[in-house]
Amino acid sequence: MSYDSFKHHRRSIRLKDYDYSQSGAYFITCCVNSQICLFGKIKHDKIHLNDAGIMIKKVWMELSENYPGIETDAFVVMPNHFHGIVILNNVGAGPRACPKSKMTLPDVVHRFKSFTTAQYRKGVKTQYWEPFIGKLWQRNYYEHIVRNDEDLNRIREYIENNPRNWVNDENYSNNTNQ
Repeated sequence: MSYDSFKHHRRSIRLKDYDYSQSGAYFITCCVNSQICLFGKIKHDKIHLNDAGIMIKKVWMELSENYPGIETDAFVVMPNHFHGIVILNNVGAGPRACPKSKMTLPDVVHRFKSFTTAQYRKGVKTQYWEPFIGKLWQRNYYEHIVRNDEDLNRIREYIENNPRNWVNDENYSNNTNQ
């Protein structure tokens, strides 16, 4: 592959000098590569997840069980993207002789994307899920640092209403790769 300065030096969309290991709530959005609808369909303003969508939901819910200091809050799996609130509770070193390093928001998103990609690949091979080309998820993700309770409640409402507003969503697509 030849060197492409634009491709290899993309500007980060993260806040410069912000410590993403800081305790707090973060709203994230991860989008399927090429906006292909792989996780289900919206019918009558409700999301109807297929097996792949159910797997995405399960992986998200298990993050807090597998990683101390991480809580998952409101979330929605959409046909071609995912919205969720993750809360980092990185407080104290704990009772370990060698304290574990803090999980950062990028760590959480990386684990979520890699676990779901591995499980999705398995589903393609064993359960005939719709294949994807290249990568399951887009390279980056969107995040918003939740500033206060009002902001948190507004985001929770946005997540809850997301299926109802699907046709007006910036990620709306009828692309099912078929």
